Amino acid sequence: MSEFSDKSTKRTKPNYIYSIISVALVLFLLGFFGLIILHAQRLMVVFKEKVNILAELKESSLQSDIDTLQVALNSYDFVKEGSVSFISKEEAVQLMQEEFGEDFLKLDLPNPFFDVITFNVKAAYLEKDSLQNIREELMTYEAVNDIFYQESLTDNIGKNIRRLGFLALGISLFFIFVAVTLIHNTIRLALYSNRFLIKNMELVGASWEFISRPYLLKAIVQGIVSSLIAIVALGLIMYWVWQDIPEIRELKDIPGYIALSIFLIAIGILINTLSTYLVVHKYLKMRIDDLY
Repeated sequence: MSEFSDKSTKRTKPNYIYSIISVALVLFLLGFFGLIILHAQRLMVVFKEKVNILAELKESSLQSDIDTLQVALNSYDFVKEGSVSFISKEEAVQLMQEEFGEDFLKLDLPNPFFDVITFNVKAAYLEKDSLQNIREELMTYEAVNDIFYQESLTDNIGKNIRRLGFLALGISLFFIFVAVTLIHNTIRLALYSNRFLIKNMELVGASWEFISRPYLLKAIVQGIVSSLIAIVALGLIMYWVWQDIPEIRELKDIPGYIALSIFLIAIGILINTLSTYLVVHKYLKMRIDDLY
């Protein structure tokens, strides 16, 4: 009799190990996509902050006026730190020579270039209205002849980023839906063998809250464990990528990784707990004949 009881207990014990691993795999895939979005956003910021803005200087500009302009640019909030650079017209000729070769100098044309100051703006300011305001502000300086930037390029960047944002949102919602579905089915299968025990507890007078409580507590623990497994796996992947591709290391966003980890823990606990609650209450609502 004791042997039969032990076998019955083993049969009614949910296989939580497979459940934890399955949920961890789903959260890993969700977190991996989150990392892709995170790095895509960082790449967009880097790309936007590499767009050069040119301040063309007047030929009659005094050195003091040029110095004043450089100091002002370095003090503006919209200018990316360390991006301000002065390029003389002689340096411009040398750059063109490097680009087109020695034949460029054989044309015997007067130097067509102006002295310029180049700088980059922060990603948040690479919008049409913001750039227009920046241009109007800089045109008030005595040394400035004109401000140039590729307006079509900045417009295209803004449009593409908005499109990518909507695409990423759609894919994220799809991944979350898939994660919820897979985790719910995993929990349902894990508790399937316990359906008679759940119903028997109700038949002997236990309240639904009393029956659900231990399962919900286990669900919270399993959600945390699954999330931590997924986070550790993602951390190992990122460490390997940083070692193999040093350029990606420069894009790392520690606050973003922390936020993603918190999100995975929260989603793991939420989906596990909610799925467990729904499955347990589903079995409590069923008739005994329907359990077979």
